[in-house]
Amino acid sequence: MTSIDLNADLGEGFGRWRLTDDERLLSVVTSANVACGFHAGDAATMRRVCELAAERGVTIGAQVSYRDLAGFGRRAMDVPSAELAAEVAYQIGALEVFARAAGARVAYVKPHGALYNRVVHDEEQAGAVIEGVLLADGSLPVLGLPGSRLLELAGKAGLPAVAEAFADRAYTEEGTLVPRGRDGAVLSDPEAVVERSVELARSGTVTAQSGARIEVRARSLCLHGDTPGAVELARRVRERLVAADVSVEAFA
Repeated sequence: MTSIDLNADLGEGFGRWRLTDDERLLSVVTSANVACGFHAGDAATMRRVCELAAERGVTIGAQVSYRDLAGFGRRAMDVPSAELAAEVAYQIGALEVFARAAGARVAYVKPHGALYNRVVHDEEQAGAVIEGVLLADGSLPVLGLPGSRLLELAGKAGLPAVAEAFADRAYTEEGTLVPRGRDGAVLSDPEAVVERSVELARSGTVTAQSGARIEVRARSLCLHGDTPGAVELARRVRERLVAADVSVEAFA
């Protein structure tokens, strides 16, 4: 049977402000990309999400970012490699404290926002992220875009490289994500997102924004938790995957 992981960005709040419905999403997804305080999240939020994830048997991942709370980690930044490596390790270590306290562990790492997009092509920044992962734990899987420099360098470093796809994002013909600032970058039709999820899981292909068919082989499918109706959409995606004989299970 075909299998796929469902991951979502969680813990994206700060203080009394919350962006994602963590508790309800954790009843649907199999992996939680937890914000580690650099683009969103704080100590109390990280602790709460780790406890909820552990209770529900959801795998915990560290979603590392540039230090950019004001810009939600979506602004392009130039950070020296040594500094970025240290900050990636710092974020993983912070989350690991709360994961272990909840009886779980950090099981993988995924970059967020501008850093995620940067390490698709930028070897220096991708190398810094991998160095940071190795500093924290030399066995952690790295989740990223298929064909990215990040996954290539992860493999060379002996880290499990796990490819992911996006159900609600438009793709270019090169297999990269259409930048959020462009029209149609984010799919708004729930049924289109559900159908694309099944298509990605079953065939490993997707229709690019240009209309061309491209290959996107992925072990994990990302569902954004900050979109309107995110929880209900995630439920529909999971139900349709199961109906299509796709097993939904964590990769780590």
